[in-house]
Amino acid sequence: MGDFDRYARLTARLDAPYAVIDLAAFRRNADDLVRRAAGTPIRIASKSVRCRALIAAALERPGFRGVMSYALPEALWLARNGVDDILLGYPTTHRAALRELSEDPGAASRITLMIDSPEHLGYIKAAATGPARIQVCLDVDASLRVLGRHLGVRRSPLRTPAEVAALARTVAADDTFELTGVMFYEAQIAGLPDTSPAVRWVKRRSAAELADRRGAVVDAVKQVAPLRIVNSGGTGSLEISSADPVVTEVTAGSGLYGPTLFDKYDVFQPEHAMAYALDVVRRPAPRIATLFGGGYVASGPAKKSRLPLPAAPSGLKLLGTEGAGEVQTPVQGQSADRLRLGDRVWMRYAKAGEMLERFDVVQAIGSDESSDQLTELVTYRGEGKNFG
Repeated sequence: MGDFDRYARLTARLDAPYAVIDLAAFRRNADDLVRRAAGTPIRIASKSVRCRALIAAALERPGFRGVMSYALPEALWLARNGVDDILLGYPTTHRAALRELSEDPGAASRITLMIDSPEHLGYIKAAATGPARIQVCLDVDASLRVLGRHLGVRRSPLRTPAEVAALARTVAADDTFELTGVMFYEAQIAGLPDTSPAVRWVKRRSAAELADRRGAVVDAVKQVAPLRIVNSGGTGSLEISSADPVVTEVTAGSGLYGPTLFDKYDVFQPEHAMAYALDVVRRPAPRIATLFGGGYVASGPAKKSRLPLPAAPSGLKLLGTEGAGEVQTPVQGQSADRLRLGDRVWMRYAKAGEMLERFDVVQAIGSDESSDQLTELVTYRGEGKNFG
């Protein structure tokens, strides 16, 4: 649980809303990710961090290597600001950025694009008119298919060793491109809390199926070209992915902040390193206090798990009839009767970096618990960057 009394004392002069990052908890979360990866390098998912200072802080720690970017304009920006190993996590159709990449050999040497079809290659060639050779990674479907159902996210159409090897041969035959890696993201393992025996069964079954198929895919592609990258996993599946000897790196980012979606995992529990503060602006009824703003709802299926949660004072919860709103967020509970106008309520976000799309800076609480140091760290938004 976050040290909200300390946060409140150190930020008392600030006007809400504002976000804080506890650097000591951030550091301990980073160390725990490294422990769970068991020697496999961790690539930082930038979409889960969205603050260059915090990305740099993680990269400075042993066990972390490289960034997984979520947009090509972002990757170009990071490369030109000192990040030297960037894997684009998703395909891109950004023509201006592709042209920039092809005209900048230095950036092209640092950035690897993600593809899953020959159509991607054709699109890139049409847009990338410069001389630089383009590095590409093949995104392979890591979902579980059982009893006629698709369990996982809808990403790549590539699944079998033969399908992946066929695209690898197409890449290898074109001097415009260099094949550098393959990626597998098992969202049905990494992104599902352990809330039922059925979920645990899906995770076990999926891990076993993917371990066999991933090895076969990697063997097939290596017959075509050497691979620098075999990327897999997310914060929720580091142990499983890193245990596979064919995996050269894993990806994580959300675990650095410890959002609410990780509150119900069996094998790990990150600390609550990030939160945001809202002001009480109304007392409409006994045991209810209304906060200004705060309706920062996470992406994904529109359901309760995507809502932020009141964290302090303890004993508060959202109203089911209103939830978290754009201009007001009512909370209820016995603690609400002790709240007065201007008092602070601390909220935790459901996911991770998306929250920072709401804040120009995040207030960093010193990494030494005895320190009262407070530093403003500029977010992507604060640097005037929004990548979709």
